[in-house]
Amino acid sequence: MPPLWLTGLLAPAATIVLGALAWLAFGAGWGFAVVAVGLIAVALWHLVHIAELHRWATGGLDASVPEGRGVWRHAFSAIYRRVRTRVAVQRDLAHTIARFRSAAEAIPDGMIVLDAQNRIRWANQHAQRQLAITLDTDTGAPLANLVREPEFVRYLDGGDFTDSVVVPSQREAGVTLSIQLVPFGLDEKLLICRDITQLEAVARMRRDFIANVSHELKTPLTVVSGFVETMQDMDLDDKQRRRYLQLMQDQSRNMQRLVSDLLTLSALESEQNPLLDMSFAVVPLLLEVSADAKSLSRGDHEIVLHIGDAATLTGNRDELASALGNLMSNAIRYTPPGGRITIEWRVDPDGSGTFSVTDSGIGIAPEHVPRLTERFYRVDRSRSRATGGTGLGLAIVKHVLLRHQAELEITSQLGAGSTFSVRLPAKRVRRALSEAEQLPSDPANV
Repeated sequence: MPPLWLTGLLAPAATIVLGALAWLAFGAGWGFAVVAVGLIAVALWHLVHIAELHRWATGGLDASVPEGRGVWRHAFSAIYRRVRTRVAVQRDLAHTIARFRSAAEAIPDGMIVLDAQNRIRWANQHAQRQLAITLDTDTGAPLANLVREPEFVRYLDGGDFTDSVVVPSQREAGVTLSIQLVPFGLDEKLLICRDITQLEAVARMRRDFIANVSHELKTPLTVVSGFVETMQDMDLDDKQRRRYLQLMQDQSRNMQRLVSDLLTLSALESEQNPLLDMSFAVVPLLLEVSADAKSLSRGDHEIVLHIGDAATLTGNRDELASALGNLMSNAIRYTPPGGRITIEWRVDPDGSGTFSVTDSGIGIAPEHVPRLTERFYRVDRSRSRATGGTGLGLAIVKHVLLRHQAELEITSQLGAGSTFSVRLPAKRVRRALSEAEQLPSDPANV
Protein backbone atom coordinates (compact mmCIF):
# COMPACT_ATOMS: atom_id res chain seq x y z
CA MET A 1 0.00 0.00 0.00
CA PRO A 2 1.46 3.44 -0.98
CA PRO A 3 2.03 6.05 1.75
CA LEU A 4 -1.01 8.11 2.68
CA TRP A 5 0.55 11.39 1.53
CA LEU A 6 1.25 9.88 -1.88
CA THR A 7 -2.38 8.73 -2.17
CA GLY A 8 -3.48 12.26 -1.29
CA LEU A 9 -1.53 13.70 -4.26
CA LEU A 10 -3.43 11.64 -6.84
CA ALA A 11 -6.37 14.05 -7.16
CA PRO A 12 -4.23 17.21 -7.53
CA ALA A 13 -1.95 15.37 -10.01
CA ALA A 14 -4.94 14.24 -12.07
CA THR A 15 -6.22 17.82 -12.11
CA ILE A 16 -2.90 19.14 -13.44
CA VAL A 17 -2.77 16.43 -16.12
CA LEU A 18 -6.30 17.31 -17.27
CA GLY A 19 -5.34 21.00 -17.32
CA ALA A 20 -2.30 20.24 -19.46
CA LEU A 21 -4.40 18.25 -21.90
CA ALA A 22 -6.93 21.11 -22.09
CA TRP A 23 -4.07 23.55 -22.72
CA LEU A 24 -2.82 21.48 -25.63
CA ALA A 25 -6.30 20.94 -27.06
CA PHE A 26 -8.03 24.29 -26.50
CA GLY A 27 -5.41 26.74 -25.41
CA ALA A 28 -3.94 28.16 -22.18
CA GLY A 29 -7.24 29.67 -20.94
CA TRP A 30 -8.97 26.34 -20.89
CA GLY A 31 -5.99 24.71 -19.28
CA PHE A 32 -5.91 27.18 -16.39
CA ALA A 33 -9.69 26.92 -15.99
CA VAL A 34 -9.62 23.14 -15.74
CA VAL A 35 -6.80 23.26 -13.18
CA ALA A 36 -8.58 25.93 -11.14
CA VAL A 37 -11.91 24.09 -11.08
CA GLY A 38 -10.19 20.82 -10.22
CA LEU A 39 -8.18 22.27 -7.37
CA ILE A 40 -11.28 24.04 -5.99
CA ALA A 41 -13.16 20.72 -6.09
CA VAL A 42 -10.32 18.93 -4.29
CA ALA A 43 -10.19 21.70 -1.66
CA LEU A 44 -13.96 21.53 -1.11
CA TRP A 45 -13.78 17.75 -0.84
CA HIS A 46 -11.09 18.05 1.85
CA LEU A 47 -13.01 20.82 3.64
CA VAL A 48 -16.09 18.61 3.83
CA HIS A 49 -14.07 15.83 5.50
CA ILE A 50 -12.34 18.31 7.81
CA ALA A 51 -15.79 19.51 8.87
CA GLU A 52 -16.81 15.89 9.55
CA LEU A 53 -13.64 15.40 11.59
CA HIS A 54 -14.32 18.60 13.56
CA ARG A 55 -17.92 17.55 14.20
CA TRP A 56 -16.78 14.20 15.55
CA ALA A 57 -13.96 15.67 17.63
CA THR A 58 -16.27 18.20 19.31
CA GLY A 59 -19.17 15.81 19.77
CA GLY A 60 -19.90 13.32 22.53
CA LEU A 61 -17.36 10.73 23.64
CA ASP A 62 -19.57 7.98 22.26
CA ALA A 63 -20.00 9.60 18.79
CA SER A 64 -19.23 7.38 15.79
CA VAL A 65 -16.12 8.06 13.72
CA PRO A 66 -17.04 9.35 10.18
CA GLU A 67 -16.49 6.90 7.34
CA GLY A 68 -14.90 9.25 4.74
CA ARG A 69 -13.92 8.67 1.11
CA GLY A 70 -10.61 8.21 -0.62
CA VAL A 71 -7.61 9.23 1.42
CA TRP A 72 -9.89 10.26 4.25
CA ARG A 73 -11.19 6.71 4.51
CA HIS A 74 -7.70 5.58 5.51
CA ALA A 75 -7.33 8.47 7.97
CA PHE A 76 -10.70 7.84 9.59
CA SER A 77 -10.00 4.10 9.72
CA ALA A 78 -6.78 4.80 11.63
CA ILE A 79 -8.69 7.09 14.00
CA TYR A 80 -11.38 4.42 14.45
CA ARG A 81 -8.78 1.80 15.35
CA ARG A 82 -7.21 4.19 17.88
CA VAL A 83 -10.61 4.98 19.38
CA ARG A 84 -11.48 1.30 19.62
CA THR A 85 -8.16 0.62 21.38
CA ARG A 86 -8.78 3.51 23.74
CA VAL A 87 -12.29 2.25 24.55
CA ALA A 88 -10.93 -1.22 25.23
CA VAL A 89 -8.24 0.21 27.52
CA GLN A 90 -10.81 2.34 29.33
CA ARG A 91 -13.11 -0.67 29.68
CA ASP A 92 -10.28 -2.75 31.14
CA LEU A 93 -9.31 0.13 33.42
CA ALA A 94 -12.89 0.56 34.60
CA HIS A 95 -13.10 -3.19 35.21
CA THR A 96 -9.84 -3.08 37.18
CA ILE A 97 -11.07 -0.15 39.26
CA ALA A 98 -14.37 -1.94 39.89
CA ARG A 99 -12.52 -5.06 41.00
CA PHE A 100 -10.27 -2.99 43.25
CA ARG A 101 -13.26 -1.33 44.84
CA SER A 102 -15.04 -4.66 45.28
CA ALA A 103 -11.91 -6.09 46.91
CA ALA A 104 -11.58 -3.00 49.11
CA GLU A 105 -15.21 -3.35 50.18
CA ALA A 106 -14.68 -7.04 51.00
CA ILE A 107 -11.67 -6.32 53.22
CA PRO A 108 -12.80 -6.12 56.87
CA ASP A 109 -10.62 -3.03 57.42
CA GLY A 110 -11.49 0.54 56.50
CA MET A 111 -9.66 2.02 53.50
CA ILE A 112 -9.52 5.67 52.36
CA VAL A 113 -7.63 7.09 49.38
CA LEU A 114 -6.26 10.59 50.10
CA ASP A 115 -4.66 13.12 47.77
CA ALA A 116 -1.52 15.18 48.42
CA GLN A 117 -3.47 17.59 50.67
CA ASN A 118 -5.02 14.71 52.67
CA ARG A 119 -8.42 15.25 51.06
CA ILE A 120 -10.76 12.29 50.67
CA ARG A 121 -10.94 10.82 47.18
CA TRP A 122 -12.60 7.49 47.96
CA ALA A 123 -13.49 5.33 50.99
CA ASN A 124 -15.01 1.90 51.48
CA GLN A 125 -18.06 1.25 53.65
CA HIS A 126 -16.03 0.07 56.65
CA ALA A 127 -14.06 3.33 56.76
CA GLN A 128 -17.23 5.39 56.40
CA ARG A 129 -18.80 3.57 59.34
CA GLN A 130 -15.70 3.57 61.54
CA LEU A 131 -14.75 7.23 61.01
CA ALA A 132 -18.28 8.63 60.68
CA ILE A 133 -17.82 10.00 57.16
CA THR A 134 -20.14 9.93 54.14
CA LEU A 135 -18.57 9.57 50.72
CA ASP A 136 -21.45 11.34 48.96
CA THR A 137 -20.93 14.58 50.89
CA ASP A 138 -17.35 14.34 52.19
CA THR A 139 -15.47 13.57 48.95
CA GLY A 140 -12.83 16.27 48.54
CA ALA A 141 -13.01 17.35 52.19
CA PRO A 142 -9.80 17.40 54.30
CA LEU A 143 -9.80 14.32 56.51
CA ALA A 144 -8.51 16.30 59.51
CA ASN A 145 -11.74 18.35 59.43
CA LEU A 146 -13.81 15.20 59.85
CA VAL A 147 -11.64 13.12 62.21
CA ARG A 148 -10.77 15.54 64.98
CA GLU A 149 -9.03 13.21 67.41
CA PRO A 150 -5.95 15.19 68.59
CA GLU A 151 -3.70 12.14 68.44
CA PHE A 152 -4.71 11.45 64.83
CA VAL A 153 -4.31 15.11 63.79
CA ARG A 154 -0.76 15.11 65.22
CA TYR A 155 -0.05 11.87 63.39
CA LEU A 156 -1.37 13.32 60.12
CA ASP A 157 0.64 16.53 60.47
CA GLY A 158 3.81 14.77 61.64
CA GLY A 159 4.45 13.06 58.33
CA ASP A 160 6.02 9.95 59.90
CA PHE A 161 3.74 7.07 58.98
CA THR A 162 6.06 4.21 59.94
CA ASP A 163 3.81 3.17 62.83
CA SER A 164 0.07 3.30 63.33
CA VAL A 165 -1.90 5.48 65.73
CA VAL A 166 -4.63 4.19 68.07
CA VAL A 167 -7.77 6.30 68.46
CA PRO A 168 -11.34 5.74 69.71
CA SER A 169 -14.11 5.44 67.15
CA GLN A 170 -16.15 8.61 66.64
CA ARG A 171 -19.35 6.69 65.88
CA GLU A 172 -19.28 3.55 68.03
CA ALA A 173 -18.66 3.94 71.75
CA GLY A 174 -16.15 1.50 73.22
CA VAL A 175 -14.57 0.72 69.83
CA THR A 176 -10.83 1.23 69.41
CA LEU A 177 -9.29 1.82 65.97
CA SER A 178 -5.74 1.47 64.67
CA ILE A 179 -5.01 3.88 61.79
CA GLN A 180 -1.97 3.88 59.50
CA LEU A 181 -1.16 5.89 56.38
CA VAL A 182 0.73 4.29 53.49
CA PRO A 183 2.07 6.70 50.81
CA PHE A 184 1.69 5.50 47.20
CA GLY A 185 1.59 6.89 43.68
CA LEU A 186 2.32 10.59 43.18
CA ASP A 187 1.80 12.24 46.57
CA GLU A 188 -1.21 10.04 47.37
CA LYS A 189 -1.86 8.08 50.55
CA LEU A 190 -3.87 5.02 51.49
CA LEU A 191 -5.36 5.14 54.98
CA ILE A 192 -5.95 1.74 56.57
CA CYS A 193 -8.29 1.69 59.56
CA ARG A 194 -8.62 -1.50 61.66
CA ASP A 195 -10.94 -2.35 64.53
CA ILE A 196 -8.65 -3.60 67.32
CA THR A 197 -11.21 -3.56 70.13
CA GLN A 198 -10.88 -7.31 70.73
CA LEU A 199 -7.09 -7.20 70.51
CA GLU A 200 -7.01 -4.37 73.03
CA ALA A 201 -9.35 -6.31 75.31
CA VAL A 202 -7.13 -9.40 75.09
CA ALA A 203 -4.02 -7.33 75.78
CA ARG A 204 -5.73 -5.70 78.75
CA MET A 205 -6.84 -9.10 80.06
CA ARG A 206 -3.27 -10.37 79.68
CA ARG A 207 -1.90 -7.41 81.63
CA ASP A 208 -4.55 -7.80 84.31
CA PHE A 209 -3.92 -11.54 84.47
CA ILE A 210 -0.18 -11.08 85.01
CA ALA A 211 -0.80 -8.38 87.61
CA ASN A 212 -3.35 -10.55 89.43
CA VAL A 213 -1.13 -13.64 89.45
CA SER A 214 1.77 -11.57 90.75
CA HIS A 215 -0.45 -10.07 93.43
CA GLU A 216 -1.91 -13.43 94.46
CA LEU A 217 1.53 -15.02 94.78
CA LYS A 218 3.08 -12.02 96.51
CA THR A 219 1.00 -12.31 99.67
CA PRO A 220 1.77 -15.95 100.56
CA LEU A 221 5.40 -15.58 99.47
CA THR A 222 5.75 -12.54 101.74
CA VAL A 223 4.27 -14.49 104.65
CA VAL A 224 6.51 -17.52 104.08
CA SER A 225 9.59 -15.33 103.59
CA GLY A 226 8.81 -13.36 106.75
CA PHE A 227 8.43 -16.47 108.89
CA VAL A 228 11.63 -17.97 107.45
CA GLU A 229 13.58 -14.83 108.40
CA THR A 230 11.95 -14.84 111.84
CA MET A 231 12.91 -18.46 112.45
CA GLN A 232 16.46 -17.75 111.30
CA ASP A 233 16.96 -14.67 113.45
CA MET A 234 15.09 -15.56 116.62
CA ASP A 235 15.17 -18.35 119.14
CA LEU A 236 11.66 -19.78 119.26
CA ASP A 237 10.11 -22.31 121.57
CA ASP A 238 8.47 -25.42 120.17
CA LYS A 239 4.97 -23.95 120.32
CA GLN A 240 5.93 -20.84 118.33
CA ARG A 241 7.91 -22.89 115.84
CA ARG A 242 4.97 -25.24 115.24
CA ARG A 243 2.61 -22.27 114.81
CA TYR A 244 4.92 -20.56 112.30
CA LEU A 245 5.46 -23.77 110.39
CA GLN A 246 1.69 -24.33 110.24
CA LEU A 247 1.14 -20.83 108.87
CA MET A 248 3.89 -21.37 106.32
CA GLN A 249 2.29 -24.66 105.29
CA ASP A 250 -1.12 -22.96 104.90
CA GLN A 251 0.36 -20.31 102.64
CA SER A 252 2.23 -22.94 100.63
CA ARG A 253 -1.04 -24.81 100.10
CA ASN A 254 -2.64 -21.59 98.90
CA MET A 255 0.14 -21.20 96.33
CA GLN A 256 -0.22 -24.85 95.31
CA ARG A 257 -3.96 -24.40 94.79
CA LEU A 258 -3.34 -21.27 92.73
CA VAL A 259 -0.72 -22.97 90.54
CA SER A 260 -2.97 -26.02 90.15
CA ASP A 261 -5.91 -23.86 89.05
CA LEU A 262 -3.68 -21.94 86.64
CA LEU A 263 -2.48 -25.18 85.07
CA THR A 264 -6.07 -26.46 84.83
CA LEU A 265 -7.20 -23.24 83.16
CA SER A 266 -4.26 -23.33 80.76
CA ALA A 267 -5.06 -26.93 79.78
CA LEU A 268 -8.73 -26.08 79.18
CA GLU A 269 -7.79 -23.16 76.90
CA SER A 270 -5.12 -25.04 74.97
CA GLU A 271 -5.89 -25.99 71.38
CA GLN A 272 -3.60 -28.97 71.85
CA ASN A 273 -6.02 -30.44 74.41
CA PRO A 274 -9.15 -31.55 72.50
CA LEU A 275 -12.18 -32.73 74.44
CA LEU A 276 -12.19 -36.51 74.94
CA ASP A 277 -15.82 -37.61 75.05
CA MET A 278 -16.88 -40.64 77.03
CA SER A 279 -20.17 -41.96 78.35
CA PHE A 280 -20.70 -42.17 82.11
CA ALA A 281 -23.59 -42.39 84.56
CA VAL A 282 -24.57 -39.15 86.25
CA VAL A 283 -25.70 -40.70 89.58
CA PRO A 284 -22.25 -41.85 90.76
CA LEU A 285 -20.85 -38.43 89.82
CA LEU A 286 -23.54 -36.68 91.89
CA LEU A 287 -22.87 -38.95 94.84
CA GLU A 288 -19.14 -38.14 94.65
CA VAL A 289 -19.81 -34.40 94.52
CA SER A 290 -22.20 -34.67 97.47
CA ALA A 291 -19.67 -36.69 99.48
CA ASP A 292 -16.91 -34.15 98.73
CA ALA A 293 -19.25 -31.34 99.78
CA LYS A 294 -19.98 -33.00 103.14
CA SER A 295 -16.27 -33.56 103.69
CA LEU A 296 -15.46 -29.93 102.87
CA SER A 297 -18.31 -28.64 105.05
CA ARG A 298 -17.19 -30.73 108.06
CA GLY A 299 -20.75 -30.83 109.31
CA ASP A 300 -21.21 -27.04 109.36
CA HIS A 301 -23.91 -27.10 106.65
CA GLU A 302 -26.94 -29.15 105.70
CA ILE A 303 -26.16 -30.85 102.38
CA VAL A 304 -29.23 -32.07 100.44
CA LEU A 305 -29.07 -34.09 97.19
CA HIS A 306 -32.05 -34.38 94.81
CA ILE A 307 -31.70 -36.66 91.75
CA GLY A 308 -34.70 -36.29 89.49
CA ASP A 309 -33.74 -38.67 86.67
CA ALA A 310 -30.94 -41.14 86.20
CA ALA A 311 -29.09 -40.46 82.96
CA THR A 312 -25.97 -41.17 80.99
CA LEU A 313 -23.85 -38.17 80.01
CA THR A 314 -21.39 -37.78 77.16
CA GLY A 315 -18.32 -35.66 77.84
CA ASN A 316 -15.17 -35.52 79.93
CA ARG A 317 -16.11 -36.84 83.36
CA ASP A 318 -13.09 -35.33 85.14
CA GLU A 319 -13.68 -31.86 83.71
CA LEU A 320 -17.38 -31.89 84.59
CA ALA A 321 -16.57 -33.19 88.08
CA SER A 322 -14.09 -30.30 88.48
CA ALA A 323 -16.68 -27.75 87.36
CA LEU A 324 -19.40 -29.12 89.66
CA GLY A 325 -16.90 -29.38 92.50
CA ASN A 326 -15.98 -25.70 92.08
CA LEU A 327 -19.64 -24.69 92.24
CA MET A 328 -20.09 -26.77 95.35
CA SER A 329 -16.98 -25.44 97.11
CA ASN A 330 -18.05 -21.86 96.35
CA ALA A 331 -21.46 -22.52 97.87
CA ILE A 332 -19.88 -23.90 101.04
CA ARG A 333 -17.29 -21.11 101.16
CA TYR A 334 -19.89 -18.33 101.05
CA THR A 335 -22.62 -19.93 103.18
CA PRO A 336 -22.38 -19.32 106.95
CA PRO A 337 -22.38 -22.35 109.28
CA GLY A 338 -25.85 -23.76 109.76
CA GLY A 339 -26.87 -22.87 106.22
CA ARG A 340 -28.44 -25.20 103.67
CA ILE A 341 -26.95 -26.28 100.34
CA THR A 342 -29.07 -28.19 97.82
CA ILE A 343 -27.63 -30.17 94.92
CA GLU A 344 -30.19 -31.00 92.25
CA TRP A 345 -30.13 -32.87 88.95
CA ARG A 346 -32.96 -33.21 86.46
CA VAL A 347 -33.60 -34.00 82.81
CA ASP A 348 -35.72 -31.24 81.27
CA PRO A 349 -38.62 -31.86 78.85
CA ASP A 350 -36.50 -30.77 75.89
CA GLY A 351 -33.93 -33.47 76.69
CA SER A 352 -31.30 -31.16 78.17
CA GLY A 353 -29.92 -31.79 81.64
CA THR A 354 -29.64 -29.28 84.48
CA PHE A 355 -27.31 -29.50 87.44
CA SER A 356 -27.92 -26.80 90.05
CA VAL A 357 -26.38 -25.80 93.37
CA THR A 358 -28.56 -23.63 95.62
CA ASP A 359 -27.25 -22.13 98.86
CA SER A 360 -28.66 -19.96 101.64
CA GLY A 361 -25.50 -17.87 101.79
CA ILE A 362 -24.67 -14.19 101.59
CA GLY A 363 -25.88 -13.74 98.00
CA ILE A 364 -24.43 -11.55 95.26
CA ALA A 365 -25.37 -8.02 94.24
CA PRO A 366 -26.76 -7.83 90.65
CA GLU A 367 -23.91 -5.64 89.36
CA HIS A 368 -21.35 -8.35 90.17
CA VAL A 369 -23.14 -11.30 88.52
CA PRO A 370 -22.01 -10.66 84.88
CA ARG A 371 -18.33 -10.60 85.90
CA LEU A 372 -18.22 -13.60 88.21
CA THR A 373 -16.56 -15.87 85.63
CA GLU A 374 -13.67 -13.46 85.00
CA ARG A 375 -10.29 -14.58 86.26
CA PHE A 376 -9.50 -13.31 89.75
CA TYR A 377 -12.73 -11.34 89.95
CA ARG A 378 -13.90 -11.19 93.54
CA VAL A 379 -16.91 -9.48 95.03
CA ASP A 380 -15.07 -9.17 98.34
CA ARG A 381 -11.32 -9.75 98.04
CA SER A 382 -10.62 -9.94 101.76
CA ARG A 383 -13.39 -12.49 102.35
CA SER A 384 -12.32 -14.56 99.33
CA ARG A 385 -8.76 -14.88 100.57
CA ALA A 386 -9.97 -15.64 104.09
CA THR A 387 -12.03 -18.56 102.76
CA GLY A 388 -9.11 -19.91 100.70
CA GLY A 389 -10.38 -19.11 97.21
CA THR A 390 -7.99 -18.54 94.31
CA GLY A 391 -10.36 -16.45 92.22
CA LEU A 392 -10.18 -18.91 89.33
CA GLY A 393 -12.92 -21.41 90.21
CA LEU A 394 -15.73 -19.91 88.15
CA ALA A 395 -13.34 -19.17 85.26
CA ILE A 396 -12.55 -22.89 85.20
CA VAL A 397 -16.28 -23.67 85.28
CA LYS A 398 -16.89 -21.35 82.33
CA HIS A 399 -14.20 -22.96 80.16
CA VAL A 400 -15.32 -26.50 81.03
CA LEU A 401 -18.88 -25.63 80.03
CA LEU A 402 -17.72 -23.98 76.80
CA ARG A 403 -15.96 -27.20 75.84
CA HIS A 404 -19.20 -29.10 76.47
CA GLN A 405 -21.48 -26.54 74.71
CA ALA A 406 -23.16 -26.01 78.09
CA GLU A 407 -24.45 -22.83 79.75
CA LEU A 408 -24.08 -21.38 83.23
CA GLU A 409 -27.07 -19.53 84.68
CA ILE A 410 -26.68 -17.50 87.88
CA THR A 411 -29.55 -16.19 89.99
CA SER A 412 -28.87 -14.51 93.31
CA GLN A 413 -30.37 -12.17 95.86
CA LEU A 414 -28.17 -10.26 98.24
CA GLY A 415 -28.52 -11.75 101.72
CA ALA A 416 -30.81 -14.57 100.54
CA GLY A 417 -28.51 -17.00 98.73
CA SER A 418 -27.64 -17.97 95.16
CA THR A 419 -28.36 -20.66 92.57
CA PHE A 420 -25.75 -21.72 90.01
CA SER A 421 -27.25 -23.89 87.27
CA VAL A 422 -25.36 -25.82 84.58
CA ARG A 423 -27.48 -26.67 81.52
CA LEU A 424 -26.05 -29.46 79.36
CA PRO A 425 -27.34 -29.73 75.77
CA ALA A 426 -29.70 -32.57 74.89
CA LYS A 427 -27.11 -34.20 72.62
CA ARG A 428 -24.97 -34.92 75.71
CA VAL A 429 -27.79 -36.32 77.88
CA ARG A 430 -29.51 -39.69 77.57
CA ARG A 431 -32.15 -40.30 80.23
CA ALA A 432 -32.24 -43.81 81.65
CA LEU A 433 -35.53 -45.64 81.16
CA SER A 434 -37.55 -46.43 84.27
CA GLU A 435 -38.56 -50.02 85.05
CA ALA A 436 -42.11 -49.33 83.82
CA GLU A 437 -40.77 -47.94 80.54
CA GLN A 438 -38.52 -50.97 80.10
CA LEU A 439 -41.52 -53.38 80.19
CA PRO A 440 -42.90 -54.33 76.74
CA SER A 441 -46.17 -52.57 75.81
CA ASP A 442 -47.74 -55.78 74.37
CA PRO A 443 -47.61 -58.82 76.70
CA ALA A 444 -48.26 -61.10 73.73
CA ASN A 445 -44.83 -60.26 72.41
CA VAL A 446 -43.11 -61.56 75.54
